[in-house]
Amino acid sequence: MKIAIVEDEYLASSYLKSILEQQEILQITAITVLKSVKEAVVFFSENKVDLAFMDIHLGDGKSLEIFEKTIIACPVIFITAYDSYAISVFKHFTIDYLLKPFEETELLEALHKFKKIKNSFNSESTLQSLIALENPENSKIQRHFLVNHGYKLISINESEINYFAATGKHLFIYVKSGNSYLYNSTITDIINNLDTFIFFKINRKYIVHRNSIKEVIKHSHQKVELILTVPSVENDPIFISKKEINNFKNWLDQ
Repeated sequence: MKIAIVEDEYLASSYLKSILEQQEILQITAITVLKSVKEAVVFFSENKVDLAFMDIHLGDGKSLEIFEKTIIACPVIFITAYDSYAISVFKHFTIDYLLKPFEETELLEALHKFKKIKNSFNSESTLQSLIALENPENSKIQRHFLVNHGYKLISINESEINYFAATGKHLFIYVKSGNSYLYNSTITDIINNLDTFIFFKINRKYIVHRNSIKEVIKHSHQKVELILTVPSVENDPIFISKKEINNFKNWLDQ
C-alpha cells in the first residue's frame, strides 16, 4: 500500500510518517512526503497512492487547489487545527480527520476506519468537503462537479460547463470540449445547488450556462429557441418553457 502525506510542517509530517512506519494495521510499502501544492500537483499527476493525508492550509496555497489541478482518486484523511466548522464538515463528508496536535491512538483509529470502509469510498465527498470549507457562507452553491471517466475521476469547474441535460432517469454534464459525463443527480436537485446568475433551468430537460448561449431565436411570443455553443442532445432544437420565457429574459438582462 502506498501513502502520500501533504504537509508543509516538517515536525508534523515526520511525526505522522514515524507512526505509519511502525503501525501494523496497514501493510505500507511506500510513504511520500509532499510539502506544497506545487509538489502535490506534480506528484498526483504522475503517481497513484492508496491513501493520502492532507493539511488543509499549505505554505503556497490550500488543498482545494490540488483537486482543481489534478485528479486524486484515493481516500483522503485531512489534518487541521481546531475549527468547529471544519470539524462539522469533515464529520459529514470525509472518512476521517486528524486534529492538530493529534495522538497516535487517534491516527490508528483513523486507519482502522479507512480499512473498514475503503471499498465503499466515494471520492466526490472529499471535494465537497473542501468546497464547503472554502465558502462556508456559500456552501450550498456548488462550484465543482466530480464525475467518473473510465478509471479516472475528473473535477469539472462550473466555468467549463455548457449545460446539464436530463436523458431518461440520467443527468449528463456537457462541457466546452464537447465531451459529456454522467452525473449522479437530477435536474430538480442540481438546480438548487447552482449559482442562479450563471445557470438557468429553461425547461424540464435543460439547465444552461449563461456563456453557452450562442443565439436566442424568437419564433413567437410563446416560442423561443436557444442555439448553444455545443450542439444539444441528439441535435434536437432547444425551446424555453413557455412559463419561463419572461424569467429567462430578465435573467439575460442582469
